Amino acid sequence: MSKTMLHGIHAVQTAIQNDVANVSCVYTSTDNPSSRLTKLLDEIKSSKVKLVSVNTGELEHLSKTQHHQHIVAEYHQAESYTEKDLLQLVDNLDKPALLLVLDGVTDPHNLGACLRTAEAAGVNAVIVPKDNSVGLTPTVRKVASGAADLVPLVKVTNLSRTLKTLKQKGVWVMGTSDKAQGNYFQQDFTVSMALVMGAEGAGMRRLTEKQCDLLLSLPMAGKISSLNISVATGICLYEANRQRTK
Repeated sequence: MSKTMLHGIHAVQTAIQNDVANVSCVYTSTDNPSSRLTKLLDEIKSSKVKLVSVNTGELEHLSKTQHHQHIVAEYHQAESYTEKDLLQLVDNLDKPALLLVLDGVTDPHNLGACLRTAEAAGVNAVIVPKDNSVGLTPTVRKVASGAADLVPLVKVTNLSRTLKTLKQKGVWVMGTSDKAQGNYFQQDFTVSMALVMGAEGAGMRRLTEKQCDLLLSLPMAGKISSLNISVATGICLYEANRQRTK
């Protein structure tokens, strides 16, 4: 396990509610506490996790940010999920898989936003390459608002090989690209599928795109040719969610 410092009410609350055994200590500054913070502190006291009062400067030092919302937790996170874990998860599902693949996303705010949307839309796992991808940094966790501890983030050594293996298990690999001829409105998202989103600017890498069974596009009515990856991801995942919950 590796130690990280969680900051922000959402991130700390999710850890307390879902993985309290790995929270070793919580630091807080109770200067003018909000009602949300007061409620969370009551939860922490009930959980028996060590609670330490410190000043605001110490919280900034621990969290490396001024946006800590007066609370920081020392959290011992488990190692990232592996490809073996992913394949076992897919095998054990009792409904069609919904996977999100982020190829080359290095911005922590984008990864955090994608994780949050993925958890809300019912994604079973998020897959990223080990190289050229941001990990679960404190910023990612803060933006994800607790989703980082709820949806598995799978780091794989060879993304192209992982996609090929998923296809052999009956998972359709669907990529988004401005080179696509069909748009996502026309696609059946109720099948077992992995939605591949490429990084802004560069898009999907060539070997990743080669593994896609089909490419989809988002229709653009304005003059701007593309969307932020977290926005595009949300649009596609919620179309999948809509089709699956009819």
